[in-house]
Amino acid sequence: MELDFERCYRAVDSRDQRFDGWFYTGVTSTGIYCRPSCPAMTPKRRNVRFFPSSAAAQRAGLRACRRCRPDASPGSPQWDVRADVVGRAMRLIADGVVDRDGVPGLAARLGYTERHLHRMLRAELGAGPLALARAQRAQTARTLIETTGLGLAEIAFAAGFGSVRQFNDTVRAVYGAPPSQLRAGNGTAVGGAGTVTLRLAYRPPLHAAALLDFLARRTLPGVDEVVDGTYRRGLRLPHGSGEATLTPAVGHVAATLRLTDLRDLAPAVARCRRLFDLDADPVAVDQGLAADAALTATVAAEPGVRVPRAVDGFEMAVRAIATQQVSLASARTTLTHLLAHTGTVDQEVLVKGGALRGFATAEEVLGVADAGFRMPAGRRETIRAVARAVAAGELDLESGGDREETVRQLTAIPGIGAWTAGYLAMRALGDPDTFLPTDLALRRGAATLGLTDNPRTLDEYAVRWRPWRSYAVIRLWRSA
Repeated sequence: MELDFERCYRAVDSRDQRFDGWFYTGVTSTGIYCRPSCPAMTPKRRNVRFFPSSAAAQRAGLRACRRCRPDASPGSPQWDVRADVVGRAMRLIADGVVDRDGVPGLAARLGYTERHLHRMLRAELGAGPLALARAQRAQTARTLIETTGLGLAEIAFAAGFGSVRQFNDTVRAVYGAPPSQLRAGNGTAVGGAGTVTLRLAYRPPLHAAALLDFLARRTLPGVDEVVDGTYRRGLRLPHGSGEATLTPAVGHVAATLRLTDLRDLAPAVARCRRLFDLDADPVAVDQGLAADAALTATVAAEPGVRVPRAVDGFEMAVRAIATQQVSLASARTTLTHLLAHTGTVDQEVLVKGGALRGFATAEEVLGVADAGFRMPAGRRETIRAVARAVAAGELDLESGGDREETVRQLTAIPGIGAWTAGYLAMRALGDPDTFLPTDLALRRGAATLGLTDNPRTLDEYAVRWRPWRSYAVIRLWRSA
């Protein structure tokens, strides 16, 4: 990826935190790399190199700055929204696919050879998939060192390292200090074994109220809840279950993760970031939408509105189908009944603030008898068709999937039309440029803002909001 030296250097000189995660600043005279907003003295031009990823900086022999913590900066908005192979690969690496399945598994998920995938990642990011995964393991290890009381050997394997020696060598190379030195002076998080507390950085502004309000209207008993400005939900993760508690704060989201297997830390973090859309560039989004006079006032009144996404693509598909042509309250009742029949929700012992569980799996939904579905037969069969495709590995509803192919597969399933496929593209697949012109609430919101509520005319009008039409959808819903 080409990085313009002058633009990057100006961002560093002004300590502009909007560029954190977009690129990394390497300082050859000190042997460290930083985020653009690092508060240290601006280095001289002759001593500066810019890198598209922390892995590329590490490959150049640089270690992470201990002052600005570049490894804890928000992810690049490019890899968050891009639908090409490199964007998909970055999202899969963040979810821990390389640690679980190796580079062959990553290449197979993307449909490319390992060699071609390595070449594409090197060209865009300055590092191959192994180096990118290594950088993530180092960050996971540092989080565990600083926030848990686990032994260093336990941390090594929980972070995905193959041996304690590899763990020691990597941490020393990336942070310029052995693991024991990183732990010195850091307190242990309160909460017991398997509990990790950390801060999830984002690019300001973040309209937390809009985010929590959207999620609160769609919570399911036993799965997720919003209480006093905090969102909690159960998680199904590659190695076990978990629970996330997320509280938006100034400059970060405070997160407490309770995991049955600490190898799931990186996937849990990636999914929480995705759920709250924390890698977005809200300034770019808001500038694009505010250019239309119809949206100028709402953008000025509520800067930083995000698109709430998903931690589980199959869950989002079931929710979307159950919501077709009914109110949110009705869909919530239907879904709660379904989850009770899968064993996900035990309504007799359910209490506010109690333990939460992840949504039912495709296999569990397939095992529910007709009586467990309080919905029309056609809708019930649509959910089963999606569950069969997901269980068989034929349909990928996660953020690393091919968006165009997934939408094509979805619309081929009886009972799934343009609205449902678009809703899943926006929330499950992370497409920033999906529009839902037939949505009733969206049309009401458009009318409130003085726009047409005719679906065809509104769809044509929305072209001016590209490439941020998904964010326009959220704003129109709020206007309704």
